Amino acid sequence: MEQTLYLILLLIALCSVSECVQRQYHFINERKNWTEAQRFCRENYTDLATVDNMNDMNELKKSVNDGGVQYIWIGLKRTSVDKWQWSSGEPALYLNWGPGQPETSYCGLMSNGQWEDLPCSDNRHFICNNTNTGLVFVDQMKNWRDAQSYCRQNHIDLVSVRNQNENEQVKKFIDDNHLPGSWVWRSSNLKVLWIWIGLFRDSWQWSDQSNSSFRYWRSGEPDNGKGRENCTISNQLARGQWADFSCMNQYPFVCHEDKLILINETLTWPEALRYCRQNYTDLVSVHSEEMQEEVMNVVKGASTEAVWLGLRHSCTVGLWFWVSGETVCYQNWAPGNGTGDEDCESGVRSGAVQSGGDQRWISRPEHDKLNFICSRSEE
Repeated sequence: MEQTLYLILLLIALCSVSECVQRQYHFINERKNWTEAQRFCRENYTDLATVDNMNDMNELKKSVNDGGVQYIWIGLKRTSVDKWQWSSGEPALYLNWGPGQPETSYCGLMSNGQWEDLPCSDNRHFICNNTNTGLVFVDQMKNWRDAQSYCRQNHIDLVSVRNQNENEQVKKFIDDNHLPGSWVWRSSNLKVLWIWIGLFRDSWQWSDQSNSSFRYWRSGEPDNGKGRENCTISNQLARGQWADFSCMNQYPFVCHEDKLILINETLTWPEALRYCRQNYTDLVSVHSEEMQEEVMNVVKGASTEAVWLGLRHSCTVGLWFWVSGETVCYQNWAPGNGTGDEDCESGVRSGAVQSGGDQRWISRPEHDKLNFICSRSEE
């Protein structure tokens, strides 16, 4: 059967393209305060809606099937702690502030290799990350949020600077390319260059504890009117843009249901495959960098050092394939894994993702017992 499957796969000339849809949204047309809405979502779905990007936002808006509704709760709530983080969602553990920085603003830029904060509404040039080409300078003046949107739509994201080595790389990129950028004069008559990086801070947290840094605030929001507006609504009459309201107000709301679910049981690969197909849809297939990012987020809760994926090796033809029937186009193997030259005498090999480190894929004997990830629905 395995040989037959692979003969079919080998006839496929092009890799199929799968759109990564992490979660499904469910509109609940019942008026509740934010805490009641959160409780309902957690009891019946996964949580109050989390939004990672504009694709998610568009899906959320489509789920609201009552044209008479204006305000709906989503799962973003203010905390008591302001924290610096990267646009990619990672916490900012490495910081390289210049003298006297940061001050009172909420978005970060690089100036001669050091960081400063400016109001996010300022217009500056910026640098994006791109998987294929690396760093990309954008010769357009945008505020921080618009720069973030541009990078996400055209590349990957605003650049993250997570350690001293990356800081030197970005500084060298600016110096080597003599970027025009946003030149300003210091009081000391020193001309310096200000370039947005993906650093920002806020005090907002998603109900499901997601590290999503996506924000879709309406102009002038959040404003914390009367000092009591700690929960977030999506305004359906303003393209779904967000505002902060009192958590005690009562509105309809949107829940989300995750497409991927981590199973903390320890099973062999064939047992995990059977479990997912009996209880959900299948062991997860990872066809893109976006889906890999979702997997990386899910495996944080694993109790084993690796987690089974729906990845299988065929000794007959010496290739890897997804049990969903898709070819392995996108790859994220750890060094020395996934070469196709597997030790078939020791048993069939299956693919897993590391739950720690850089969360690469590794080859494991199918009878190892690991946690695993199921997909809730068909791609």
